[in-house]
Amino acid sequence: MCVVSWPRDDAKLDRVRALMGEQGVDAIVARAPDNVLYLTGFWGMKGYDAVVFPRQGEPTLICLEASADDAARTAWTGDVRLFAGYDPVDPRPPTARVLETAVAAASDYETIGLELSLGTQASDRMVGEPTTYTRAWFDAFPAAVDAAPLLAEARMVKTDQELERMRLANEIAGAAMDHVRGVIRPGLTEAQIAAEWLGFVHGEGTGWAGKVELALGFSLVWSGPGIRTFTATTDRPVVEGEPTLFEIWVCADGYWCDHTKNLVCGELDERYRELEDGLLAVYEAAVGDCVPGASLAELDRTIRAGVDRLGFPGQPSHPVAHGVGARAHEPPYAHQAGGGDLRSGMVLAIEPGCYWDGGGGLRVEDNFLVTEDGPEKLCPFPDGIVRAG
Repeated sequence: MCVVSWPRDDAKLDRVRALMGEQGVDAIVARAPDNVLYLTGFWGMKGYDAVVFPRQGEPTLICLEASADDAARTAWTGDVRLFAGYDPVDPRPPTARVLETAVAAASDYETIGLELSLGTQASDRMVGEPTTYTRAWFDAFPAAVDAAPLLAEARMVKTDQELERMRLANEIAGAAMDHVRGVIRPGLTEAQIAAEWLGFVHGEGTGWAGKVELALGFSLVWSGPGIRTFTATTDRPVVEGEPTLFEIWVCADGYWCDHTKNLVCGELDERYRELEDGLLAVYEAAVGDCVPGASLAELDRTIRAGVDRLGFPGQPSHPVAHGVGARAHEPPYAHQAGGGDLRSGMVLAIEPGCYWDGGGGLRVEDNFLVTEDGPEKLCPFPDGIVRAG
């Protein structure tokens, strides 16, 4: 059995504390599973857990009793306070006991930061029921400031440890694509080939390289005319001569990758060959622009102008460049009406797409590390439309 414990990542914790000092925040009280992971090294099972992270001193991890062994092994703090998932004399939900413990642990700090403007969060290890918090959580800290932008700022630039963990997720995603490349065939349904990919990620990715305790996959798979944005995988059959598109995410112990890969059975239809050539030119130009100091707004404008020139004005309807890390989608986001510049150490998913009315089209996507020497592609699987077999 693979059992992994990562050493404390002081580089990112020091970055958070420096930002807290600049903004006058004495302690952050966080409960999103990805922020708890980011600040403590502990990835919870149910999303009930929380952390009180001070600018100075030892953080307090508030952890479900059933996860005590995991916390003892993986958490970067010795102050772990346990709460019961079920209390025979307390009918309240576990989050009520978490809140009481968090209030007590934060009582000595003056300026508290909460995730007041948190828009999305990553899943816990169970993922089926993402945990949300009630008004009582926020009412308990009435003078709190918003720490969500601070955490987003810290998380945008990855540390060496984070990059190592993200590379593992990227390797698993690529290996799973190699697997389905060998088994896909016309007549299999989108759902069946998605299951092949998902099964490889979970079955082979868990234990990957002796460094991944749990790998989970998430996918949308569409074939031929089924390719379109924001639709579910179906029992539509794989189409010969047209791409089967894999919109895929791997979470490896809380660190993510986000890709779009394409396979074709047989000879590629000529209209798709032309579309592939045009879209890859847009994609490669955008990737080449991913250098320190480049404008995020200009990156969005450039990609969308390129897609427009291919004959798809106003497309795509989804973001074309965003950060990846302890969530599959996190800041920075490239938007022509926004701001910000790329920095060395950021990881961006670049994903232009073109879609025909009525179904069909193409998207390409990989994750790129921004470095002083140029962008580094993190997934070993090729871009474009890859021949199956």
